[in-house]
Amino acid sequence: QVQLVESGGGLVQPGGSLRLSCAASGFRLDFYSIEWYRQAPGTQRTLVAGITRESRKNYADSIKGRFTISRDNAKNTVYLEMNNLKPEDTAVYYCNARYAANVYWGQGMQVTVSS
Repeated sequence: QVQLVESGGGLVQPGGSLRLSCAASGFRLDFYSIEWYRQAPGTQRTLVAGITRESRKNYADSIKGRFTISRDNAKNTVYLEMNNLKPEDTAVYYCNARYAANVYWGQGMQVTVSS
C-alpha cells in the first residue's frame, strides 16, 4: 500500500522543540520532492518547508532559522526539526511527496504550542 505516515507531533511549550517524521511505504522517497505544509483552523494550508531529490531546501519566511528539513533515503523518511516553537506554529502538519504526476499526502498530525 502506498502511503505517507507522519509522526512526532503533539503538545509542546513555547520555546520547545519537536521533530516530525514522514515515512513512506510502498514507494521509494529517493525520487521525490518532499514538502511540509501546515493548516491552522480557519486558514488555508501553507507551505512550511521543502526538499528536492537533490536535497535543495526552501523555507517559509515565518520559520527560517527555527525549522530544518532533512531526508534519510536509507530510512525512506523525511524529517522536520522544529526549534523555538511559538504559539503561532500551532497547526495540523502534513507531508507531501511529488514526482512527475505522482502526488501523495500524509494524513496530517496536530502540533500544539501552548503553555
